[in-house]
Amino acid sequence: MIQDFKKELQSADPQLLWFDRLRTLQVNLGNRCNHSCTHCHIQAGPNGKKIMSKTVMEEIIDFLRGCPGLCVDVTGGCPELNPDFRFFINSIYKLASKIMVRTNLTVFFEPGLDWIPQWYSRYKVVLVCSLPCYTQENVDKQRGQGVFKKSIAALKILNGLGYGVDNQLELNLVYNPGGDFLPGPQAQLEADYKRELEEKYGVKFNNLFTITNAPIGRFKRYLKANGKLKQYLRLLMENFNLDTAENIMCRRLISIDYKGVAYNCDFNQALNLPIIDSAGQIVSIERLDDVLSGDIEIITDDHCFCCTAGAGSSCTGSLVK
Repeated sequence: MIQDFKKELQSADPQLLWFDRLRTLQVNLGNRCNHSCTHCHIQAGPNGKKIMSKTVMEEIIDFLRGCPGLCVDVTGGCPELNPDFRFFINSIYKLASKIMVRTNLTVFFEPGLDWIPQWYSRYKVVLVCSLPCYTQENVDKQRGQGVFKKSIAALKILNGLGYGVDNQLELNLVYNPGGDFLPGPQAQLEADYKRELEEKYGVKFNNLFTITNAPIGRFKRYLKANGKLKQYLRLLMENFNLDTAENIMCRRLISIDYKGVAYNCDFNQALNLPIIDSAGQIVSIERLDDVLSGDIEIITDDHCFCCTAGAGSSCTGSLVK
C-alpha cells in the first residue's frame, strides 16, 4: 500500500510535484455559511468570522488586471454572504474568461438575497451547486433539516431563468459521499441524478461533479469520533491512481484565502499550508505575479490522497473516466 504521497509522485515523475501554469484563481470569500454541513473541510457556519475584506478583493482585482483571461472560481463558506460579494463579481466580470460561483442554493432564500439568481443570469455566471444526493433523506442528513426542499425550489428558479436549459447558462451540481467511502462513477451518478431530478421534480442541470471527502475539518472529526480515520486513509491510499496525478487541481489552480494568502488548493488553505517562495516567505496575492515567474513546489500531505483515489477528485469532479 502506498503511504507517502510525495515519494510516490517523486518516483513516478518529479514534475508532478511542481506547479505547471495558472489556469484558475480560486477565491475563498470567507467561512460564513447558513449551513454547518458534516463534510465541510473549512468548518463553515453561521458564526464564521473569516470574511474577506474589500481591500483584499481590490488586491485580487489588481492581480487579474495584470493576468486577464483566467477562470475565477469563487467559493466559501457561502460566498454570497460576504457583504462585498456583489462588488467583487461586478469588478472581475470583464477581467475573467469565466466566473464560477460555488453556491449552496438555499442562500437565495436568506433575507434580502432573492435578487441573486436573476443577477447571476445577467452576468452568465457558471454555477456549481451543492446537492450531495438526489434524495431528501440523504441531503437533510448531511446538510440539515429542510435543505433538500429549499435546494429543489432554488433549482427550479434557476431553470426558470434558463440555467441548465439554455446553453449559455451553465448549472452544475456537486455530489459528496455521505460517509467514509469513495464516490461512484461520475457518469453513472450524473445519469441517475438527471433521471431522478427531472422525473420527480422537473429539474434539469448540465453536469455533475463528484468530489471525494477530504479527511480534514468536520469530516476528520467525524472519522476520529467513530474510530474510522485510519481506515479511511487506508481506503484512499489503496485506491491511489497515478493516472489522475497529471490533472490534480493544484498544478493549474491557486487558492486565495480571506486574508489574501496563496495556497496550492482549498484543502491546503483549510490546513494552513500556504505557498512558500524560494526565500521561505509566505506568498500573498500582491506578490503572486512575481512568484509565478519562478518555480512553485506543491505542498503535500496525507489529505492529497483524496484527489488521486479511484477516478480522482478535483473542484470540477473526476479526473479520469
